Amino acid sequence: MIHLLFLLTLLLCVLPLIPGLLGIVIPAFSWLPQLGLSEPGVSAFVAVAQWPGLNESILLTLLSAFGSTSLATLFCFLVLRRYWNKPGWQRIEHSLSPMLAMPHVAFAIGFAFTFAPTGWFFRVLENLGLNTSGWFSLTQDQFGIGLLMALAIKETPFMLLMSISVLQQIKVTRLQAIASGLGYSEKESWLKIILPQWLPKMRLPIFAVLAYGISVVDVALILGPSRPPTLSVLVWQWFNEPELTLLPRAAVGAILLLTIALLALGFIRFVEWFSLSYCRQWQISGPKFTSAEASLHTNNKRWHFPGYATFVAVPLIVLPVLGLWSFAHRWRFPDLLPSRYSSRFWQQESYSLIELTTNSVTLALISSLLALILAVACLEYRQKYQRSLPGWLIAIPMVLPQLSILFGIQISTYFVPGQWYWLWVTWSHLFFVFPYMYLSLDGPWRSYDIRLDQSARSLGLNGWQTLWRVKRPIMLPSVWLALAVGISVSLAQYLPTQMLGAGRISTVTTEAVALASGQDRRVSAVYGLLQGMLPFIFFTLALTASRYSSRFNRQEKQQRRHNTDDVICGKPHLN
Repeated sequence: MIHLLFLLTLLLCVLPLIPGLLGIVIPAFSWLPQLGLSEPGVSAFVAVAQWPGLNESILLTLLSAFGSTSLATLFCFLVLRRYWNKPGWQRIEHSLSPMLAMPHVAFAIGFAFTFAPTGWFFRVLENLGLNTSGWFSLTQDQFGIGLLMALAIKETPFMLLMSISVLQQIKVTRLQAIASGLGYSEKESWLKIILPQWLPKMRLPIFAVLAYGISVVDVALILGPSRPPTLSVLVWQWFNEPELTLLPRAAVGAILLLTIALLALGFIRFVEWFSLSYCRQWQISGPKFTSAEASLHTNNKRWHFPGYATFVAVPLIVLPVLGLWSFAHRWRFPDLLPSRYSSRFWQQESYSLIELTTNSVTLALISSLLALILAVACLEYRQKYQRSLPGWLIAIPMVLPQLSILFGIQISTYFVPGQWYWLWVTWSHLFFVFPYMYLSLDGPWRSYDIRLDQSARSLGLNGWQTLWRVKRPIMLPSVWLALAVGISVSLAQYLPTQMLGAGRISTVTTEAVALASGQDRRVSAVYGLLQGMLPFIFFTLALTASRYSSRFNRQEKQQRRHNTDDVICGKPHLN
């Protein structure tokens, strides 16, 4: 059975990469017999090269992607250096889950309502007596600064979460103690000793953040510039052209987006090698102060980072703004609060919200449960046969542009007769949910003591009994949290639902993006607030179930210990 599940994982989560890549290469050369394009050529490449504003779109994409990735990495490192193993770190760690639970689309809508020229931030400034007329706006600005800042703030909690296990592996406390004995100040120890070990282990999260910044469509539609747009939005517009014979141009755009992403990842890898391995003089130059001077320098001239409150404050402001707009009936600028409230817009959209929520939750539960079964099967297969899926293969859906892969997969589905939109959308969600669930469960499975299984098997339990009666109670808290991660990833999927659903399957996310550029902010706020609440609900349920499972396991162990029979091997047990 485990062999079958492992092969099924390869079939559902790995093999789609082949048609995903071939499906953009072949149409790019204008060969689509179904559309009457039977003569290969390079006309689509010429059309893309001559597209007006293409260079500006590429520059905007690179600026927003590299800028957001650099800022998120910098913010993450500064927060870690300021709070790691300090009293405030526990509060930061507890705040990561709700921060990560908020989808990018909900955050982008709230960010736009907060920092738009008539947003709540400018209302506060107007009430303070400042004239904000003509001020720079962070929504759809021509340089993409608002998109850059929103992505950096949203990705910083993800980087912090990925850093927890990394810093635990490199044993920061021991390194700092050794560095202090050698005369390094706290700042120098983080910069010269911890950073060179932390950054290489954060390569995959940094790659994922960079790739998302290059290929993001939904957030760029809400916050990014429109004339010209980013390259991902431009390719998305080409893909939505009603004239199907223009699909080769969209295929070339997908190839261009994929090429830029690969070059960007290679550039990041080169920068890491150049700064950490080639130019190492800054690492081995030694401390700048003696031990006593370092202590005095640390106490008197400690550098103060504004703190993690900066990243918590924005979401804390965004959610109330969405709530106010969803119930606002009249809110004139520059009034700080609405003058009239109404629940009319919730009532007006209630029927649509029920249908969209049902679709979203159904897709999320099906794809996440399937991904959970496949992930557990792969981890058990690795434990039993010492063979596993390569890490780089699992990470491909995370680090390659979604638009490029999905375009090829959609072209491949054209060759399958029938309209199987629910099947294709569920498959696409599974394709992107599986890597996150696999990585979420990888750590707990590696830390599991295999001797427990060996003891259970020696007592007569078979493989399935051992998995269910021994390993399941121990792994259940991690499984609940991984399931919440998978559901939140599925709920946030925009491109897979739109492309493989052909617009026939609507979810809260697709409607939220469609309404974000509308004229009525109240309706947009309703969908944005609901889209942000759904993952938070599942994370709350997962945390509750995880704590209950841990408490139930402890109580069950205590009960078994108290109810143990006094007869062992047929003889009385004497204390």
